[in-house]
Amino acid sequence: MSIYYCSTLHDTQPPQGPETVRCTLAHLREIEFSPGDEILLERGSRFQGESLHLTNVHGTSDKPVTIGCYGDPDLPKPAIECNGAGQWHEDYRAPIGGSPHRNHGTVSTALLLRDCSHIWVHDLEITNRRTDDADGMRFNDLDVMDRTGVAVIAENAGTTRDITLQRLDVHDVDGNVYDKHMANGGIYCIAHFPEDPARIRTDIARFDGIRIVDNHVRNTSRWGIAVGYTAYLNMIDHGGRDADGNWNNTFDYGDGTIDDELIRTYGATNVLVEGNTVEHAGGDAITVMYCDRPIVRRNVSREAAAQICDEIYTATGNDKVAAAIWPWRCKNALFELNEAYDTLNADRGNGDGQAWDADYGDGTTYRHNYSRNNSGGCVMFCNEKAVRSSFHHNVSDRDRMGAIDIPRNPDASIACNTFIIAEDANPLRLDRADGVATIRGNIFVNAGAAPKHTDWHPEGSHVTYDENIYLGFATNPENDAKQSATSLTYESKNTVAQGI
Repeated sequence: MSIYYCSTLHDTQPPQGPETVRCTLAHLREIEFSPGDEILLERGSRFQGESLHLTNVHGTSDKPVTIGCYGDPDLPKPAIECNGAGQWHEDYRAPIGGSPHRNHGTVSTALLLRDCSHIWVHDLEITNRRTDDADGMRFNDLDVMDRTGVAVIAENAGTTRDITLQRLDVHDVDGNVYDKHMANGGIYCIAHFPEDPARIRTDIARFDGIRIVDNHVRNTSRWGIAVGYTAYLNMIDHGGRDADGNWNNTFDYGDGTIDDELIRTYGATNVLVEGNTVEHAGGDAITVMYCDRPIVRRNVSREAAAQICDEIYTATGNDKVAAAIWPWRCKNALFELNEAYDTLNADRGNGDGQAWDADYGDGTTYRHNYSRNNSGGCVMFCNEKAVRSSFHHNVSDRDRMGAIDIPRNPDASIACNTFIIAEDANPLRLDRADGVATIRGNIFVNAGAAPKHTDWHPEGSHVTYDENIYLGFATNPENDAKQSATSLTYESKNTVAQGI
């Protein structure tokens, strides 16, 4: 086992030993690493205009390859300040959804792990700023280069296993405002088709064991943290082909359910996103995609969707939507003990703006989460293909517009939650409440000073209310036959709201 020391502090010397090497980030690309090797960057160092790219580096389950730091603990974490360096060509080799989602192009990445397994990365600072307009474009032009702080790519080596990203400070990643599925944002894990088409079904590029824990991600375009997007969505979502046998960017989601064997074969397994704080993401804060039973817990999102607004998102109207913490096409995703505050811009062009969004998934569960002041509401159950979704034992504290958003959803289950309704908001998002929902055993508290008039059954909705408590409303749902008696005074009602 060898230790590779990298530093920009030229007046210091690394620890000495028979298995130690002093090198630069550029030299690391040429080294053949072995299980148990360590790459250590000195605290206080700033690697400006540099990047760290590793390909086909493999540790083992008991001897991972480590990328971390050494030196004076009172000095700041070593910083890889990429500033547009570290460019590589990303190519899914397949369609990945509708416009404007590019599936290939040049990407700048500060830390790239490509076809690597059993890697532990910890205690680094990572930036990728757009320092000028030398490319001749404005920051929000459609063709601005995609950038990532950390990108983990599965491509030519089959299953990528056991990647841990821990205690990283990833910030100021000035990527493309619009691109959702290139490696574009703070931390992004993606699977491509292999370069050899004959290996697409024999050496499936996917993830088994992704841990993204205790990181701080802020000021990133477009994503904060995203895990699992994949070219194999063409298998999972039954992609169509043209007369010549080429993928044609059409998909059949069926009734929304996802076959267990299908998602385990082509999707990501053993995914954990825990203890992260994401602030001021340009788009969505944390999303898991094409994952089998991912766990997303104890994360915080603050001011997501910062760039999804009429003033910035101007080059296209496609996908002008972003929420805080949510899944896409996952099976039995679990979200628990998360917090989402101040998701932005539902009043300025963002078509979402919620804290939570059960989106085209099968069996999504939100439990024991807290949301406050999110511009588009608390939770959305997104359209017909989000099935078997459950939202229970959560608290929504004065989220805007409408706490519950059920556009065309077939079976939303909302139970045992507390919804404190802002004075200018409603229990339901009234402009698109044309779905089906069972709302049972919840507490609805009007935080306003006067009795709230609302529409419990907007046109097109199919909502069943059962055994809920309603405090401070002018009328309660007529079909909630078991609703609790609510004759509290407004002074008592406000005391209840403040104590929740």
